[in-house]
Parts: sequence; C-alpha cells; structure tokens
Amino acid sequence: MLTIRNITLVTVAPLVLAVAGAAHPHGLSRATATDWTQLHIALLPVFPLLTLGLLVPLWHRPRPDLAGFATAVAWTSAFTYAAFYTGLDAVAGIAAGTAVEHAAGTANIGPIKYPLYDAGESLGEVGAYALIVAVVATAVALFPKHGVRVVPGTVVLLVAGWSFTDSHIFWPRGVWTMLGFALGFALLAAGTRRTESVPRRA
Repeated sequence: MLTIRNITLVTVAPLVLAVAGAAHPHGLSRATATDWTQLHIALLPVFPLLTLGLLVPLWHRPRPDLAGFATAVAWTSAFTYAAFYTGLDAVAGIAAGTAVEHAAGTANIGPIKYPLYDAGESLGEVGAYALIVAVVATAVALFPKHGVRVVPGTVVLLVAGWSFTDSHIFWPRGVWTMLGFALGFALLAAGTRRTESVPRRA
C-alpha cells in the first residue's frame, strides 16, 4: 500500500502536465491569449510539484556521508528548478499572454511577446538543467542503499529531463516528456520501496 501511495503521489503532477500539454495552445496570438494566460496561471503550482518524484524517495535526514551530500545537492537543485521554472511560467506564460491580450488592435505583437519569451526561456533552461542535476544527485544518494534498482528510473528520468530542456509541455514531444517523467518517477518509487524483513524460523 505504501508503494502504491508513493507511486500515485509522484506521478500526479507529470500526468496533469501531460493532459495540460495536450490542450496547450501551439502559439500565442490575440485569439489564444486568454487561454494561454489562464492555462499558465492554473499550472503555476503544478510545475514545482514535479520535484515530488525525487523528494519522496529522499524523505529522510541526510547523513554525513556521500549519500547525505548527494541528498543535499538533490534538494538544492530541486528547489532551483522549482524557482526558475516558475519564472518561465510567470514571464513567458502569464506576462506574455496578458501583454498580448491587452495590446492595441493595431500593434505588432511580435516585439511585445518575444522579449518576454527570451527572458522566460533563459529562466526555464536554468530550471530544466537544475532538474537534471537533481535526478543525478538523487541516484547517487539512493544507490548505496537500493543498488541497481534505481537505475531504470534514473535512465528514464534523464531522457525525459534532457527532452524537457526545450520541449516544455507542448504537444507532441512535451506531452511524451511528461509521461516519461511519470514513468521514471514510478520506477524510482518502486525501486526504493521499503521491504519488510521476514523473521527467520528457529
């Protein structure tokens, strides 16, 4: 039951983002500005929750060893991702959508939205690469205790993390990226499940 609960906990955010990605406008225009803005407002608290997939298996006090140091690095990198990727969502999503929505009817929206895109994408890149660092650090922290069981989830998460650097949640690759995160987090949760010790018979 604990494993099922953890798998559910770590996969909810990427699955929600996958569904949102399928409905995400493919571009920002006057016609899509309202949907663009509202979607990014709704997703503002969801993107940081991707880190649950790493924080749940690391839910313990770090010890003064390599695994403990890697845990601290994973926590710090996860926080960096959450902060900077939220910046992308706020700037290139909410701010750009609001600016285009309220631009004058005769205005060229290119000079309005592209500087916000550039600023947001710079923030998003920092966040996405920080998430990759968090994945690697999580694997280092978990390997001494769980061994090769953390490898399948880590590999899937690294592939998804690399795709995430430039796919966001846009259909189709962004949606598949989120599904990859869900699969990777599920594998990691299953690989780090606690096993109850069975008492030996006398």
